[in-house]
Amino acid sequence: MRVVSLVPSLTESIAVTHAHLLVGATDWCTHPAELDVTRVRGTKNPDLERIQELAPDLVIANAEENRAVDVDALRALGIDVWMTSPTTVDEALDQLDELLVAITADVPQWLRDARAVWSTPYSGPRRRAVVPIWRRPWMALGRDTFAGDVLSRIGVDNVFAESGERYPRFDPETLPPYDVAVLPDEPYAFAPDDGPEAFQQPAKCVSGRHLTWYGPSLVEARSVLSGQLE
Repeated sequence: MRVVSLVPSLTESIAVTHAHLLVGATDWCTHPAELDVTRVRGTKNPDLERIQELAPDLVIANAEENRAVDVDALRALGIDVWMTSPTTVDEALDQLDELLVAITADVPQWLRDARAVWSTPYSGPRRRAVVPIWRRPWMALGRDTFAGDVLSRIGVDNVFAESGERYPRFDPETLPPYDVAVLPDEPYAFAPDDGPEAFQQPAKCVSGRHLTWYGPSLVEARSVLSGQLE
């Protein structure tokens, strides 16, 4: 099977399991670092002509990360597209299982390990958090997001979880009560000198890959994020 992946976390999922299946990936597919495949531009502007030239049996996309117009165009070219759309850890694990079995006929050990890691419920104290994902304008995690579910499973409740939007805009000066600001380094590259100063409560910089990617990073995400949020 020849696979083109338009989703960085799914590129990593396939590359560490059956790398020989990958013939193309986006410029944003940075893991594993040694991945050597044809690049097809970005997640929002894939090179459809180049993808067609690669003659893939399957293109893997995500309902949130990739544009519907590009997915439709690929299908119009006669290319099969596999869509993912997890909003919880359980959905991510199940969709990874389904995808990898479909293209490799195998469930990798890292996916079994990830299920085990996330099977234990959190039982410690809880905190309320605002989780910015962009600046200028300020935007945060809202309702029904995978990253929000990841945080809830380590005792961090998103203050915008009941928002009418998935990524609402907000003003740091008029936030609802919160205990901590969680600042991932992607999609906006928040850093100790870019972001924390805008919040009145403590701010913690965390790994965006461990917060938002669903793939092999899930094995260590729970311990990495818990440590960063101490």
